[in-house]
Amino acid sequence: MSRFLPITIRFVDGSTMVVSSIPDAKKALDRTWKNKESPGYLKAARLVEDAAAGICRPAIAFAAFKKAAAEQGLLEPAEPSAALTMLDQLWSRDGKGPPR
Repeated sequence: MSRFLPITIRFVDGSTMVVSSIPDAKKALDRTWKNKESPGYLKAARLVEDAAAGICRPAIAFAAFKKAAAEQGLLEPAEPSAALTMLDQLWSRDGKGPPR
């Protein structure tokens, strides 16, 4: 099971990858990025390596990875989950909206 909610990265070469763990992030960092010298990318790469080595919290490394991908425009917009779609449908049926 994945540790994080999956995110989809679209690389410069047009390929995509779903990333939901530190090992996935490590693989994704080796793919084609717009700028592997950017501060965000370098920070993410360092933190992902540290998390893989057990000296950084995985959540911090994953957040840095996601931020670096977003900064370079590689993060694909997420689709609403099936559960969220069902909840939206339930709310729209009764016309009352969310409870207050």
